[in-house]
Amino acid sequence: MANHLSESLPERTFQYQSSLPALPVPTLEMSLSKYLDSVRPFASDEEFKATFDIVKKFQQGVGKDLHQKLQQRARTKRNWLEEWWLDTAYLEIRTPSQLNVNFGGPAPYLEHCWPPAEGTSLQRASIITWHSLQYWNMIRTERLPPQKAGKTALDMEQFRMLFCTCKVPGVKKDTIRNYFKTECEGPCPSHLVVLCRGRVFTFDGLCDGQILTPPEILRQLSYVKERCEREPEGDGVSALTSEERTRWAKAREHLISIDPHNKTILETIQSSLFVISLDETKPYSSPENYTNVRAAQTLTGNPTIRWGDKSYNSIVFADGTFGSTCDHAPYDAMVLVSFCWYLDQQVKATEGKWKGSEVVRPVPPPEEQVFTVDEKVQSDISHAKQQYLESTRDLQVVCYAFTAFGKTAIKQRKLHPDTFIQLAMQLAFYRLHKKPGSCYETAMTRKFYHGRTETMRPCTKEAVDWCAVMMDPTSNGDAKRKAMQLAFNKHNKLMAEAQEGKGFDRHLLGLYLIAREEGLPAPELFMDPLYARSGGGGNFVLSSSLVGYTTVLGAVAPMVHHGYGFFYRIRDDRIVVSVSAWKSCRQTDAASLYNIFCSSLHEMLHLATTSQL
Repeated sequence: MANHLSESLPERTFQYQSSLPALPVPTLEMSLSKYLDSVRPFASDEEFKATFDIVKKFQQGVGKDLHQKLQQRARTKRNWLEEWWLDTAYLEIRTPSQLNVNFGGPAPYLEHCWPPAEGTSLQRASIITWHSLQYWNMIRTERLPPQKAGKTALDMEQFRMLFCTCKVPGVKKDTIRNYFKTECEGPCPSHLVVLCRGRVFTFDGLCDGQILTPPEILRQLSYVKERCEREPEGDGVSALTSEERTRWAKAREHLISIDPHNKTILETIQSSLFVISLDETKPYSSPENYTNVRAAQTLTGNPTIRWGDKSYNSIVFADGTFGSTCDHAPYDAMVLVSFCWYLDQQVKATEGKWKGSEVVRPVPPPEEQVFTVDEKVQSDISHAKQQYLESTRDLQVVCYAFTAFGKTAIKQRKLHPDTFIQLAMQLAFYRLHKKPGSCYETAMTRKFYHGRTETMRPCTKEAVDWCAVMMDPTSNGDAKRKAMQLAFNKHNKLMAEAQEGKGFDRHLLGLYLIAREEGLPAPELFMDPLYARSGGGGNFVLSSSLVGYTTVLGAVAPMVHHGYGFFYRIRDDRIVVSVSAWKSCRQTDAASLYNIFCSSLHEMLHLATTSQL
């Protein structure tokens, strides 16, 4: 009877956390062998020989000692990488995170229930906020089903970071403050922050323990909007979150020093469920592609109405369309994708309407949070806006849908859709730049305790050989198909291994950080020009990720000045891509890469259609 009962109980969100396996450490020999394989496309024979010798020396010398120390660390920590990754990938970085690290994207509702329409923004925002609060409550009560890969439970820790979370700047290193608690753990903050015209308001998302209804939320948002339309603009303190991290940390220290109440306001924003940004940017009169416009605006919009360090900013545009922008440090895109996909399904199921009670309880109106500012704070805000404006003007974002075919046609050819896109991207880069492009693709390691990501490097020797065959006017269809199959096989193998914790980039990072902690000089392997040229140390020219097979898409700035951000979602009948590049780099152009990518897709499908792949 007991067994029967336990089988029928729904799975709780975090119930598998304690039984997840520890993150493994790959063997040194395997990691270095894979590393050598990955640098081959970027090296002459002579350069490769020199790197080969450096790697062998590392393997037999200092690398061996560092690896043993890393294994010791892994014996005492269930995830040997977790703290290191957070620090080196996010918290120690000093560049402004609002454009260089954060991700953002348009909401898909405009494609079905909510096309652009003036005068609808607050009503729609109240419905989206209500659905968002339902999702928060599902995580809080552990009713959100744990995600799985087949029958394997995946780590759900990152879902704790979606709400009530904020990054706080430090002079040398930032920290993450997470105020979220499940019902079993105790009380959890339930207030929301609304940013409008440089001003900050807050109200509770609950009344007598019950989530506010859309009509009640609408009243709160209308109150904020009306106040902001009647009264002068605010100081726009939130623009400081778009500043270089050390400057923002010092500006924050000064802000707190002039009035202790400023610290209270900062705490209120940090601990809030999330931020609602009322963005009054007027949409283009008749944009060819709304998604394209909105993708750019979520990443590069008004800094006085986004709190760049917050784990979730829900952006409401004046015409009733939506977007979001988030700090990347506490979680990876799949958390936001899961959340936004849930919202999209709810909006679709209810046709974007509220069908419940219209009764509005006597809820206290939103409270404005007014910072005390002096001339220095005003000067800091002005500087932050200026540098942000300059960098956003430099970012090119194109976001288009390729509608000739999608997942269905690719799978009919027995090919993996993600690998198909990755190879088309490799071919497009090769065609445009006449050389291979070092590439990062996200591989998920959530099979392991607190696992996040591993690097999968799609620019393999097999992929480059295939690109060369495709560019060779003398090569026939059979040669192209054979080379393509080899490239597919290699990509699929590397991705599968990376997801099992058998990639090499995070392992090498661990060895580098052990050396740093021991006060040793950086090993020669990391100083070798081929290390950076092949993408090591965050120098990937193509930064790419499959955002999933849903309606949700995001965009991120390139990792390096001469690079691209390349993010895509795959649907049954289409492939939607967002490509970013820096305008000040004359060698790169996002639109050109996208156009050549489209022709590569056609060519590859033709090859696969006429083959026995």
